[in-house]
Amino acid sequence: MALQNDLTRRLGIEHPIIQAPMAGGTTTPELVAAVSNSGGLGSIGAGYMAPDAIAEAIDRTRALTNRPFAVNLFIPGAFSINTDAIEQANARLDRFRDELAIERPEPPTRYAPPFDDQFEVVAQAGVAVFSFTFGQLDAARIARLQAAGTVVIGTATTVAEARALAHEGVDMIVAQGSEAGGHRGTFLGTFEQALIGTMALVPQVVDAVDVPVIASGGIMDGRGLAAATALGAQAAQMGSAFLTCRESGAKPAHKKALLDAGDRATVVTRAFSGKPARGLANRFITEMAPLEPELPDYPVQNAWTKDIRAAAGNTEDDAFMSLWAGQAAALSRDRSAAECVETMMAEYAQCLARLHHS
Repeated sequence: MALQNDLTRRLGIEHPIIQAPMAGGTTTPELVAAVSNSGGLGSIGAGYMAPDAIAEAIDRTRALTNRPFAVNLFIPGAFSINTDAIEQANARLDRFRDELAIERPEPPTRYAPPFDDQFEVVAQAGVAVFSFTFGQLDAARIARLQAAGTVVIGTATTVAEARALAHEGVDMIVAQGSEAGGHRGTFLGTFEQALIGTMALVPQVVDAVDVPVIASGGIMDGRGLAAATALGAQAAQMGSAFLTCRESGAKPAHKKALLDAGDRATVVTRAFSGKPARGLANRFITEMAPLEPELPDYPVQNAWTKDIRAAAGNTEDDAFMSLWAGQAAALSRDRSAAECVETMMAEYAQCLARLHHS
């Protein structure tokens, strides 16, 4: 069944399903295109990508679909390069490197791709949708994108952030509940203050802003989609639900950990990147926990753990991998992206039928 509303009509999609823009290689052009071809909105997670790689990913995705898709970037924030903190962190990281039989890398030439150049590539590409997280995009850039016909979506973890994004002129807002996997999008206040559950956050954001709201966090199937729409959201953005799809670029060990998650806990940690993010608990997180208060800022810590994450990802041992996952990870299923979208909409219809006959 198709569920149409202001958001789906504005985005040009059939179903109120958005595949979350997971950075780090997960959102392959094949995954993004498959979701869009199935009637949802696929999203390229381009936060870590060099500008030329973003252009290539957009071209590859366009070769696979003529339907709308999104490109997502990280809004850069202030950070410091504390050599003492870097050395202290590396002293612990070197023990993991020894186990993985790798050497400590040379200091990176830069800690993050140049945002201005990334943005310019996206703006010139004329994509249908641009989304962002970790901060606020300035009103001038928002207006430039909108003038070219691009829909702009920001990410909020609190009502205050949602109001700030609406004030800058975004077209839609993702309300990211505390259940969500991956990095927290908080940019006003501390992340601890912004750990608000999806069910509590979404209706407050809906009441606070006059733009369509997209629910995110702990939504894995049609039941979650039905709950989100009941709360006033016009769509649901899902990451973990698509991580285990066959088109996903997630490492096999990551997919296996999600499919076998069961009662395995998820935790919010700064251990991998220096920014709070939710993932499945593992040995790396546990052993780095005592150092968390002194870890380098994001993206410095993220750059220094890249070699460990890459080496671990090439093995079947998930002890040192960043296993990003939401709190409903145990609902993960092995299927194609098309099957994922189709099943969600069938489940959504079943939920509505049960409610109608209850």
